Order: sequence, then C-alpha cells, then structure tokens
Amino acid sequence: MPAYHSKFVDPPKKVGNMALLPLRTSFKGPAPKDTSDFDIIDEAIYYFKANIFFRTYEIKSEADRTLIYITLYISECLKKLQKCNSKNDGQKEMYTLSIKEFPIPGDARFPLNAMFTKPNGRAEEDTMTNYLKQIRQEVGARMCEKVFDPATDKPSKWWLCFVKRKFMDKSLSAPGQ
Repeated sequence: MPAYHSKFVDPPKKVGNMALLPLRTSFKGPAPKDTSDFDIIDEAIYYFKANIFFRTYEIKSEADRTLIYITLYISECLKKLQKCNSKNDGQKEMYTLSIKEFPIPGDARFPLNAMFTKPNGRAEEDTMTNYLKQIRQEVGARMCEKVFDPATDKPSKWWLCFVKRKFMDKSLSAPGQ
C-alpha cells in the first residue's frame, strides 16, 4: 500500500521547492488565508497515523514536501505533549516549541536537505522561515485540540502511542532531544 499524498497538487506559490499553501490560521505569516474547511495541516493530521509507518515516501508534488515537514513536526509535538498533564501545559509547550530557533532547508542541521532545496536569497529565506514558523504555531494549536480530551483534560493514548515512531526514519530534532 502506498503512502498518502497531498491533494493540493497545484500550489499557487512556492518557496524553495516547497509549496506555500493557504492556511486556516490566526497566526501571522506569509501564508494566504484559507476559507475552506480543509487545509494542508488538516490533511497532514488526517494522514499522520497512516503515513507514520512508512520508511520511504515518493514526492509527487511540492505540496508533498510541505506534508512531510508537517508530519515530522507533528511527531515532535507528540514527543513534547507526552510530558504534559493538561491542555494548558500542552499549549504552553507547543508555543515554546513553535518559536524556538529551528533549521530550514539549506542549513547543515536540517535533516531533509536531500529532498528540499535551499531558498534563493535572503528574501526567500525569510519567507520560508516565517512560513514554517506559522505552520509550527498552527500545528501546535491543533494538536492540543486533538490530543487532549476535553472531559478529562488528559492526553489521548491513541495519539501518544505514535511517539516512538519515526516517519521515513527522520526526526526534526537532534539526536537525544
């Protein structure tokens, strides 16, 4: 069975070789506002539990690169959320994770440099950094909504069981973190 790919195959804009897709978000950033009910973040969360089991992933469009990044970031979120006892703690942890300095394609610490191209120039680098920060903030907020049960304020074991899994045997964080 092949991995799930993004349905957003014809992106309006690109940054590097990654799709700059519209997002349903209130966070500031370069992504256009999305008015539909389903954006790339919803798609990544929806396919996460199936895609996490794949060691290889064939990239069919620029949107797949965005999907890969979001999937890896969801894994990072789950690692942090497993240590949280309440949704409020989780939201604080997600905010901290989203604004922490992170590598972008082209940086030596970025784990997927083979799949992503380095931004062309300082302006594109700033756009990519801001876009990834916007994605990180929105993913963190949505993961808190998914992972924490509103009745008990405890994290769901059906999400946390994926903490030890690695999509494509990759991680956005350095070993040991």
